[in-house]
Amino acid sequence: MTEPEISVGIVNAQEIHFTLHALYHAKGTTVSGPQCVSFHEGGILWNGEVYRELTFHPLEEQASFALEDVTIGIHFHWERQETQTFLGTLKLVVDEGKITAINQLPVEAYLTSVISSEMNATSSLEFLKAHAVISRSWLLAQIEKRQALSQKESGFFPFTKTETEYIRWYDREDHTIFDVCADDHCQRYQGITKASNQTVAEAVKATRGQVLMYENTICDARFSKCCGGVTEEFSYCWENKDFPYLSAIRDSGKDQTIPDLTDEKQAEAWIRTAPESYCNTRDAHVLSQILNNYDQETTDFYRWKVRYTQDELTELIRSRSRCDYGQIIDLIPVERGKSGRISKLKIVGTLKTFTIGKELEIRRTLSETHLFSSAFVVDKGPEEGGVPSWFELTGAGWGHGVGLCQIGAAVMGEKGYAYDDILLHYYKEAKIRKLY
Repeated sequence: MTEPEISVGIVNAQEIHFTLHALYHAKGTTVSGPQCVSFHEGGILWNGEVYRELTFHPLEEQASFALEDVTIGIHFHWERQETQTFLGTLKLVVDEGKITAINQLPVEAYLTSVISSEMNATSSLEFLKAHAVISRSWLLAQIEKRQALSQKESGFFPFTKTETEYIRWYDREDHTIFDVCADDHCQRYQGITKASNQTVAEAVKATRGQVLMYENTICDARFSKCCGGVTEEFSYCWENKDFPYLSAIRDSGKDQTIPDLTDEKQAEAWIRTAPESYCNTRDAHVLSQILNNYDQETTDFYRWKVRYTQDELTELIRSRSRCDYGQIIDLIPVERGKSGRISKLKIVGTLKTFTIGKELEIRRTLSETHLFSSAFVVDKGPEEGGVPSWFELTGAGWGHGVGLCQIGAAVMGEKGYAYDDILLHYYKEAKIRKLY
């Protein structure tokens, strides 16, 4: 196959301001400089005319454009807006009463930006090469999945709901008009806002066209910041299916045994301690390679604690779930995955008892932004009238934990492991193949 071109959704708003830094061609005219489009009568208003869609094609090889008010870290504690700059084509389309700005560009150019955006790009070359392969694999797998879903007549429903439980997962099938988004929901992509360094370019070039494959299928190569010592299986975070290459693995070069973390007692013993693992590190040099400045605002991630008063937790759950449970009596794990992450949590209140899942729904319900992970145990304060005065969550890891553990992989890179050793540590039974 030849190198594919992909489409990345950047901004969705009623009005979008952007600047063309070179000559672009759109609707029969050549334009540059500051531009503004707005949603008007079901279309896109630009220069006094309304269009169904607009595409700005660059007339120069290194032409770039800047989009204002790009939100990064959506719903995370460090959410903020930036002006970001991109290479390639800018396409504007109408979507659900707003305008969506889409960047179209070749896969390898996208990957150089993703690796620079996902981390500080000062990591070891072998870690960057490993990340280039998984980012490429995940991206091409998502394109294949989107194409397959577009051919289905029935819609895709990422949830189940009964009178006693609501189980929802958040996946990339949400995107229908572009391949991937630019935020952490997919892969963090910031165009050329963050200049890539020579090491990133070398890592992408050295692995050009390489992907992870299982049998004859490109691997859906998931990754997260910190697994907490054991990686999770796919089905505990998303739809109810598993992949051999996304099995639970012990993130260690020594002890490969995994306790049964689906068992409540063993999960509690695991989470309340901090076993030696690749991702159990406080090495500022390693962490600065992976975590951007705003990610470094998070200090404890391998093991962490958060405490809520009764009033805080009651209001938090009510506002986040839009359900009134009354005062909270208990938080009971109903099902845990292989990493100890809770995939079903029963919330017991004075007015309502209900079970929620999967892991991201739990994290969103129990935090103003995102709880670091759903691998946690619960301690309760003294009861007042049968209601605990406070709840404390002691947890493990940062993110869903499926696939490659970024912090663990970076430590492996520092220890001298080659990129293929890093990949095959996290993705058992996968093989590295070159597609183009």
